Amino acid sequence: MEKELRQHWKLFLIASLTLGLAPFNPPHIVGKINWIMGGGAFSGDNPMKLMDWFDVLLHGLPWILLLISIILNSKRKRS
Repeated sequence: MEKELRQHWKLFLIASLTLGLAPFNPPHIVGKINWIMGGGAFSGDNPMKLMDWFDVLLHGLPWILLLISIILNSKRKRS
């Protein structure tokens, strides 16, 4: 599994720049992160619903995989 995460960094980069940022103006994931960081995701007038959390997962997963791949590749080069 680690080998695949290291090797597929280009795929994760493309997925991050397309699915991870869609729609592009403004990036959807930025709005969701602001919603979570602002505290309104858990309580308040308009808390996030299950569909909103799935949306965060869908747009955020490529970025998480890209970050993991970068970390694994940088650890490999240091060794």
